Amino acid sequence: MAEILKMTQPLITAEAVSRSYLKGQHQVPVLRGVCLAAARGEFVSVIGQSGSGKSTLLHIMGLLDSPDVGEVLLAGSRIDNLNRAARDQLRNHVFGFIFQFYHLLPELSLLENVMTPLMIRHSIFGFLKRRREIRDAALSILQQVGLEHRLKHRPSELSGGEMQRGAIARALVGQPEILLADEPTGNLDADTGAGIMELLNRLNQDQGLTIIMVTHDNAIASQAHRTVQLVQGRIQAAGREITTDPQQSRTA
Repeated sequence: MAEILKMTQPLITAEAVSRSYLKGQHQVPVLRGVCLAAARGEFVSVIGQSGSGKSTLLHIMGLLDSPDVGEVLLAGSRIDNLNRAARDQLRNHVFGFIFQFYHLLPELSLLENVMTPLMIRHSIFGFLKRRREIRDAALSILQQVGLEHRLKHRPSELSGGEMQRGAIARALVGQPEILLADEPTGNLDADTGAGIMELLNRLNQDQGLTIIMVTHDNAIASQAHRTVQLVQGRIQAAGREITTDPQQSRTA
């Protein structure tokens, strides 16, 4: 698998990405020239401690944030500099997002939460015209993740594992090409987290879904095809710090 992936063009690439934030009057660097690429069908994990910049990297690759320097490429074409409407379209059609704290809407049922991305995709008229089709798509995904018995329940009535599986269903209902998972097991007990990882691995293997996952857990990270480490805003691999200038790489 790894050799095949190496021969393919990256599906998604963060190229020399840097990002800083203002804290009071001080500029705080979070990412420092990070390069990361994933091939179609690859499962990549990014491991790092809290504050290492891994969530920021994921948000930039998924167009939830913008780099100060660098580029994000989709199948070789730059996408981080597109206008807002085009970025919105990509987030709705190409990317699926899973967050540590689920971000399910508390006032909606689980079925309604999973329908939301497809509701956003269409106009009001389009949604009304396709309502049964959209409901059936959401129901099918919820059956795949084992939640068909929880359709009418609101998030407050679900367990942590059920909420995360619901969040995965919501991420998948639009049939994305790339799934971006931010600490998908970080808020779960070990057994429930193992079930979530089993589901993600099955989606990757059976559907060829490209997954980029960030985590602080080595055992979780090791289940991906490839693991990279993010330390103080820089990618490290094989004991060396990877910078935008290969001549500046040094032994970590």
